[in-house]
Amino acid sequence: MQPLGPDGVFEDRGRLYTESARPGFRVYGERLVSSGGREYREWDPRRSKLSAYLTAGGRDVPFGRGSTVLYLGASSGTTPSHVADIVRDGRVVCVEFAPRMFRELVRNSEGRPMMMPVLGDATKPEEYAMFAERVDAVYQDVAQKHQADILCDNMDAFNAQWGMVAVKARSEDVTAPPERIFEQAEARIRERGYRIVDSRSLEPYEKDHRMIVARRA
Repeated sequence: MQPLGPDGVFEDRGRLYTESARPGFRVYGERLVSSGGREYREWDPRRSKLSAYLTAGGRDVPFGRGSTVLYLGASSGTTPSHVADIVRDGRVVCVEFAPRMFRELVRNSEGRPMMMPVLGDATKPEEYAMFAERVDAVYQDVAQKHQADILCDNMDAFNAQWGMVAVKARSEDVTAPPERIFEQAEARIRERGYRIVDSRSLEPYEKDHRMIVARRA
């Protein structure tokens, strides 16, 4: 098991892993591997856009051990659980809007005290401001319009230095070419005063998706 580059991410024979913060437990049926007296969880790029970004060569992951991450669009907790493995001594504030997915998120957060499930709307940071006064990074995976502005609004609200957004072209406009959607998202992030650090397609794992990494200018 070799460190990949981003803090807390490992690689073995072309597969990605995080060191499990709750040994012996799976979140989504992932493979568990023991190495050097530690347990690692396989991180499937077809089940996680952050893993897809890393598998596609992305290395600009702006959080590590001890970081506080605001995760927007946490769903059932698949990727947030890996983020929790990475930050370990930090915290992942997991915001999810859909009650059914939130119930699964709560269940998957059990035994991981660094995960804080919050039922809320990513377009309304004031709804969860009491849970995250300040964060190091915002990670966003929401399927709706104005994804760039949602990211920037939350980075502004919580004074985050870094942000990552998995832009879904079809959620913005099903008729426009995806590349135009991605260019518009990048331009909007720059207009809001942030610098683009990386912008990378998530093909072939996610169709018409691009991960954009931004930092405060």
